[in-house]
Amino acid sequence: MEADEKGTGSAADFIASEPPLDGMAGAVRGCRGCGLYARATQAVFGEGAAGARVMLVGETPGDKEDLAGHPFVGPSGKLLDAALAEAGIDRAQAYVTNVVKHFKWRAAPYGSGRRRLHDKPSAYEIGACRPWLEREIAAVRPVILVCLGATAAQAVLGPSFRVGRDRGRFFDSDLAPAVMATLHPSAILRADDRAAQMDGFIADLRLVAERLAATGPEERG
Repeated sequence: MEADEKGTGSAADFIASEPPLDGMAGAVRGCRGCGLYARATQAVFGEGAAGARVMLVGETPGDKEDLAGHPFVGPSGKLLDAALAEAGIDRAQAYVTNVVKHFKWRAAPYGSGRRRLHDKPSAYEIGACRPWLEREIAAVRPVILVCLGATAAQAVLGPSFRVGRDRGRFFDSDLAPAVMATLHPSAILRADDRAAQMDGFIADLRLVAERLAATGPEERG
């Protein structure tokens, strides 16, 4: 199947019927649902325990993730690891992924080095990649889905969702028994009041840990 610079329009064209997680991780390498594959080093699929009770969803891989082929391994990932540990959530028992599987970037301004800067994915790119996220959620069946940042929250909970207004609250969803949205770690790294934002982030994740502790193992998505 040939794809133009915009891709075919849907990742569903590249997903076999009800594949296991490891099968999807292999298939995503050939995804041409949108045009981001053309400039990315590789697709970055989700990782974690297949039966994880909590799934954390970000926006897109960053530069470090694009090069390594693993989600949340750069500065944002290190901050996320620290926050999860502080909140009492074992990352090894979680599943982490992104709404969009290829790194979207723009070149840094002239004179600032050959860095690749994150660029926000478009609605078209998010929609084209959504089948991967839906299949991941269906395979993992998390008790709680945690959206990191506005892009992930709006992809899951709708375009009217506002993280600043509704973060730290649990919402019903067809995708999981409970969905919460909070900050993306990269937003904390950019914040002037980083310590305060980190405290709020940890507080949100503690609510997730408390809900997990109060939820029976049979209650899954």
